[in-house]
Amino acid sequence: MGHNGGVSEDRQARTILEGLDGAQREAATAVDGPVRIIAGAGAGKTRAITRRIAYACASGAWDPERTLAVTFSVKAADELRRRLSALGVSSGVKAATFHSAALHQLNRAWPDITDDYFPQLAEDLRPFMAKAYQRVTGQADPDPVLLRDLLEEVGWSKVSLVAPEDYARVCAAVHRQPPAGLEPERMGQVMEAFERDKTDHGSMDFNDILLMCCHVLEEFDEAAERIRRSVGWLTVDEYQDVSPLQHRLMRLWMGGGNSVCVVGDPAQTIYSFAGASSYYLLDFDHEFDPLAADVELGVDYRSTPQVVGLANRVLAASPERGDYLRLRAANEAGPRVAMTRYQDDLDEAEGVVRRVERLLARGDTPGQCAVLTRINAQQKVICAALKRAGIHYRVRTESGWQRSTSVAELRQLDDETLKETLQGTGPGEVTVSTIHAAKGLEFAHVFLIGCSEGLLPFGSPQDTEALEEERRLMYVAVTRAERTLHVSYALRKEASGGGLRSPSRFLQG
Repeated sequence: MGHNGGVSEDRQARTILEGLDGAQREAATAVDGPVRIIAGAGAGKTRAITRRIAYACASGAWDPERTLAVTFSVKAADELRRRLSALGVSSGVKAATFHSAALHQLNRAWPDITDDYFPQLAEDLRPFMAKAYQRVTGQADPDPVLLRDLLEEVGWSKVSLVAPEDYARVCAAVHRQPPAGLEPERMGQVMEAFERDKTDHGSMDFNDILLMCCHVLEEFDEAAERIRRSVGWLTVDEYQDVSPLQHRLMRLWMGGGNSVCVVGDPAQTIYSFAGASSYYLLDFDHEFDPLAADVELGVDYRSTPQVVGLANRVLAASPERGDYLRLRAANEAGPRVAMTRYQDDLDEAEGVVRRVERLLARGDTPGQCAVLTRINAQQKVICAALKRAGIHYRVRTESGWQRSTSVAELRQLDDETLKETLQGTGPGEVTVSTIHAAKGLEFAHVFLIGCSEGLLPFGSPQDTEALEEERRLMYVAVTRAERTLHVSYALRKEASGGGLRSPSRFLQG
């Protein structure tokens, strides 16, 4: 009986590896010790890591109940769970965001370490920040943009492990300028007042979840041991975006162990401004020396050779190109990448919409098309042009989707069509999105607008680090395209005049 079970288990494990290319198979079968997977855009990253988890569990190498995979978005965690379920993996395997995993651990540990009420996650932090800013500066109500900037700075300091009392010293060391024209010492005082008021109200923010979990793991031995026992094998997705705080939590989860696999792409690090760093991915081989496996997934199964060629050219001019993979295209040749110069922003928007109309006329659907922008302000003219053409669209933001379809129009749809519209399936809607919000998505047809100096790269930075972040952003935008890519810019903002724009340096050569 046991023997037959073993044979069945081996057969299931072998089946899980079917259809993988050589590099993906190497990644999937490296189930022991520290493993790094550098996965280029479209190279089957999620496929490789879900097969790796499934193979390790099916072969008996891992206990599903002690297996944790963490990623950066709810959508990505849902996709991991869906694929693992399809591979027959036990529901005991946990796939979650960093914050969700840490919150679950905190909730379970809390009654054993304190009698205090568990803090409530604050849905809106602006009242706390407004009060702190007023108390420290004596200024009137701060405007919404100022509040956003102040809260973002608090977020940066937390994920960078910079305490309020150390903030001024760190600013001096790294030449960081606080928002709102505040002196570093004053910004540190605002942070302290913000934290005090939040704590007094029994509230916490998202980053507090990670900080509190770190504190439990460092200071409460029994609770820490229970948490570590639940994390026998750890997989960290999008590791190029990990912050010092997330890295600290990861190391605390592991204790002194090394059963960890990290997956990422240095060329897709586009959140440095928020504290993310590709350093941990690039330094992984030194931090966990020796590695059990160090695998590169460099075959792009998503895009045409023409799109892959442009993506490679964007990175080839980088002084850091040695850190980046050079992609190889697996698909057949497609149309050349279209590059168009328009007279002004309105002309560009109408030109893009005409191209979308031609795609729809030949049988493509709105849901296969996306218009990508560097900043939110570029989207208004595009959305207006789509609306004039009667083409439904949805605007992608970091917090989700906003639709052009009105509530009244949605009510007129039959149940099946309504479900497809809300899920983004069926004919769908044209996606209008910033590049940041489009990361992780892919579309048959991509229109990348505003490819001029000042917009992409934004502000035409001379600073090497800022410029490199913009280059990576361009790479992410290009690699969202599966079949066609249309790159454009406008000579002027408005037809009535204004300064002339020049094409993005990323398109030169």
